[in-house]
Amino acid sequence: MVERTASTSLYERAEHATRIIRAKVNVEPRIALVLGSGLGGFADDFDEAVAIPYEEIPGFMRSTAQGHAGRLVIGKVDGIPVVAMQGRVHYYEGYSLEEVTFPIRAFKLLGIKTLILTNAAGGINVELQQGTLMVISDHLNLMGDNPLRGSNDERFGPRFPDMSTVYSPELQAMVVDEAKAAGVEVRRGIYGALSGPSYETPAEIVLLRNLGADAVGMSTVPEAIVARHMGLEVLGISCITNMAAGVSDEPINHEEVMATGDRVRATFTELLRRVIGGISKRV
Repeated sequence: MVERTASTSLYERAEHATRIIRAKVNVEPRIALVLGSGLGGFADDFDEAVAIPYEEIPGFMRSTAQGHAGRLVIGKVDGIPVVAMQGRVHYYEGYSLEEVTFPIRAFKLLGIKTLILTNAAGGINVELQQGTLMVISDHLNLMGDNPLRGSNDERFGPRFPDMSTVYSPELQAMVVDEAKAAGVEVRRGIYGALSGPSYETPAEIVLLRNLGADAVGMSTVPEAIVARHMGLEVLGISCITNMAAGVSDEPINHEEVMATGDRVRATFTELLRRVIGGISKRV
């Protein structure tokens, strides 16, 4: 493993990680997924799968969050090559946003064209019930930081990237269509990202609702920003695993988040399979 030095650029570190990944697989995926809390089981069903612990990939940080296996899985879904992060690392774990988003940088150099971001989220909009799948139409970055802060490498993208359409409208429409075909109900909504790890207070949820957020979480947005910086097509899907503070009288706990993710696994898996199939015809 090459140690990071002041003279080693982010681009060079991403290239090195990509070489390590390529040496372990013989497929060239164009679709990547980041699987959030309780949703990592999707990668267990890949055909011809190769699993690489994050510790074996330079620049990939160790995942410490419950429900995040912390490995990269490369395989096939219905014959389509894909790569998936079976769990992500978070800002609240103490990592910088550069470290949190490093795998997305490597994906770009790996040849990925489309990034599917999934997460477990708290429902703010009262029409989003526990277990609902929400297609992210836009986001609010309220994490107090930005993954593009610092020097910019034009090999990745421009200094001031446009964020008018972070989440592909075409892919949003595809998810809605595929969900109807599968008999799965999905909603569209705005995702608000906070740094965590504490859950939000009822007053903060009122503020988020007034700002236009339909759901809230502690991830996804940094990855989406970096992906768009590099020109990747982005799709975001939230699983509403609990109602946010003040929306219901029930206390929030991580066990509930994991249990809901497990409960919707079959529905989530079917939808992802259909969407991957649709994307593969476009990339």
